[in-house]
Parts: sequence; C-alpha cells; structure tokens
Amino acid sequence: MTTRAGAPSRELDAMTWEVAHARLIETLRDLIRIRSINPPPPEAPDGELVAARYVAGLLQEAGLEPEIVEPVPGRGSVHVRLRGDGSGGEPFLLLSHLDVVPAPPDRWTHDPFAADLSDGYVYGRGTVDMKGMVAMELGVVRLLTDQARAAGLDPAGDPIPGLRRDLLFTCTADEEAGGTAGAKWIVDHRPDWLRAAGAVNECGGVTVTVGGRRLYPIQVAEKGYAAYRITVRGTWGHGSMPRPDNAAVLAAEVIARLAPPEPSRVTPVMARFLEMAASAMPPASARILRGLASDDHATAAEAAASLTAACDPMYARALSALLRDTISPDVIHAGIKYNVIPGEAVVEVDCRILPGTSEAQMRTTLLERLGPELAAACDIELFVFGPPVEAPADGTLFDLLVSTIVEHDPAAIPLPAMVPFATDAKQTQRLGVPTYGFSPLLLDPDERFLERFHGVDERVSVDALRWGLPVLYDVVRRFCG
Repeated sequence: MTTRAGAPSRELDAMTWEVAHARLIETLRDLIRIRSINPPPPEAPDGELVAARYVAGLLQEAGLEPEIVEPVPGRGSVHVRLRGDGSGGEPFLLLSHLDVVPAPPDRWTHDPFAADLSDGYVYGRGTVDMKGMVAMELGVVRLLTDQARAAGLDPAGDPIPGLRRDLLFTCTADEEAGGTAGAKWIVDHRPDWLRAAGAVNECGGVTVTVGGRRLYPIQVAEKGYAAYRITVRGTWGHGSMPRPDNAAVLAAEVIARLAPPEPSRVTPVMARFLEMAASAMPPASARILRGLASDDHATAAEAAASLTAACDPMYARALSALLRDTISPDVIHAGIKYNVIPGEAVVEVDCRILPGTSEAQMRTTLLERLGPELAAACDIELFVFGPPVEAPADGTLFDLLVSTIVEHDPAAIPLPAMVPFATDAKQTQRLGVPTYGFSPLLLDPDERFLERFHGVDERVSVDALRWGLPVLYDVVRRFCG
C-alpha cells in the first residue's frame, strides 16, 4: 500500500491486513463454488439462497444479526446494518449482488465453478461480476466488527468505534435479470435496506491503462435499456414457390435496417470524461478524444475512424457504445419446417439508451429505421425497460472516491464515466440514493478486464484485490467517520 500517514488503513498493522487479505480470497473462492446462476438451473435451483445463507453465516460469525429475504423460492438476498453513533447523517450503503450468468465450460481453461487459484489469479464465474466486490465489502465489514469486539463492544447493537453514520451492507439476488426478485423487491418492501446518503456498487474504480497512463473511471452514470419484440407478419406458403412476403426474409431486412450504428451524441458526463482523458494523453491520442466530443459530425466521424485504427478494439467498442444510443438485434425466431414459408417471425432487439433519450423516442427511431412499408408489417412490443441513471460527478462522496484512489495510487487519473450496461443502481435511483460504480482494483496493464464480464475465463488478480480492500476500507471509514 502507498498511502498518506493519515489514511485509516495505515492505522491497522501488517498482520491485520494479512489476515484480512487471506479471508478475502477464501471468501471469494467459497462464493464462486456456490452456483448462484441466474436463471436458476435445475441442478442448482436455490443457488442465490445458498449464497445468501453463506454470507449471512460470515456476518453472524462477525457478531452481527443479518436478515435474509426470499421473495421467490430459492432467490435470497441478505442485509445487515452496522451502527454509528448517529451524529453523521444518513447511512452509507455497500451494495452488491450474488447472482451470476451461466458459464458453459467449453472454452474455459479452468472449471468456472472450481475457484481455481492459478498464476496469481482467482478463476471462476463471478470473480469480476461481482463476487469479488461482495468479498471486499464483507472484508470491510469484518474489519469493523473485529475492531468493535476488540473494544469490548457488541457489533450487533453497539456503535462501531469511529463511525458517525450507519453502514448498510445489502447483497441482492436477481441483478442479472433486472432485480425483480432482488433489489426491485427490496425497494418496494424493505426500502430501509437501501435508503442511504450514498452507495457504492460494481463497475468502477478499476485501472484502465492507455498510453502508459492509469485511468480510473468512476461510474456516475449508466445507460438505460429498452428491449423490444418485433413480430413480423408475412404469408404462409409452400417453400417450392418463394414469395417476397416470406416472414423470414422480412425479418432479415428488419435486422439489416436496425444494425447500422446511430449517430453519436455526447452527454455531459462523457464530454467531461473525454476532456479529462484527453488532458492526460499524448497529443495524438488527445486529438482523437477531443474530436469524438466535437459537435461537428464530420470531425466526430473522423475521430471515431482514427480511434478504431489506433485504439485497442476492446476500448474502442466500449467508447463507441457510450457515445450513442445502440440497437442490437440479438434473437430471431422463424419457420416451422424447411419447405414451409413462414408467415410470422420474431426479432428481439436490445436497445441501450443514453440519458436524455426516452423510451418513446427509441420506439420512434425503430419505426424510422424500418420505414413505413416494412413497419406496416411489424408489431413492436416493449417487454423490458430500465431508465438511464446518473449520480452527481462532484460533492462529498464522489470527491472522496477520487481522492482515495489517488492516495493509494499517486499516478492515478480518476474521472467520471458512464457504463453501457445496467446495475442495481436502476433500483436505488428510485429511492434517490446516489450510487457510484466503485469496486477498486489496480490491474496489470495487459489485463482484458472488460472482456471478463460474462466472458470465458473470468478472473481477477489476487494482487488487485489486496490493493482494493484498503481503498474501500478508507472510503467507508472517512465517509462514515
């Protein structure tokens, strides 16, 4: 650790940190071995509940009294509250989720649920999304309860030494499918589990090394999502006599018209991100980044082409998605038999919308893309929607996240950012809780972190976790102290 003498983490001795780091890795590996897959497979129908009970057991061992809810059989969420002395205002929320997406093992080099420790990495589904953060948050909670017990206090009821505001730990089910059986249910039935002055969640405070500079995007915004089911009407017939109103052919035209990218639109968050990143980059890279933010479409298009040629495709793809509304046709159903012309086809489309775009505007865009004649053969049904989310990119909590990152990595360049995917911040926004993506990790420059989410060989570095735990501890201690 490289921190100023005044950092709360510096007050703990080396042995305390060794124990905490060892517990962190053990906890993460235990969590990975629990198949909390969403949607629940037949062989593990209650994985999220098993994971919630495991977390609750650790909290009980720490002297706390956690609660578990199970709004749908097998779908468990867990919560606990650590008390401050009441003088510091509303609580601070450590938010996370227990569920993971499926992990077909075909191309993995390690069993996705074995939690192998190899070459300094923990492998397994959920290491980055987001059981690593669950383990870090638990690590902070257990450090605080250790200190309370050492002072002769009962962590379940007595104020934790040094905390002026309460600390909430809430770990949910069902985040990977919109939170209906998790955070959404909690907002509707147990809002006290989430209501806070601010929260930290997944997907931020992680190193992005570009041009030799270490950037740390802190998530202050996320795109919304609107998923549509487009039913395409054609005419049934015999395959020996092709016809132009074959629903499969029409569906192919639907996909062809929806697939090209939308024009770019730079939101205030991304304008600030691009300018701050440009200020830290070499001149050639800075010109590209500033060009992306240009109001002149030709300049922005030229910069986008330069970005694609000069930048790692992983980063170029992510940045492109953050500068426009996106339309991704992902599922198509058509036909019943090789020699029957289908009279109906269904295309499911994943649209991700920027702050400032409404669902009605997105639907209008789809209709305009299809054109009057093709649109007349289609029925468009919205089947899931989540609004964009934004939190202030300034103020006490955001400024604390920035300063703590720099304190632990003096070469860090923290900057506010948006992410293209969705988190449980969609739900905490309903309670007015500013929620930041902040799961701090100092990564090797060559690590393909963005590709680990839902990907093959998902993994996280042990050293990155060891770095992140005291960062998160310092944020909690300072914001609650």
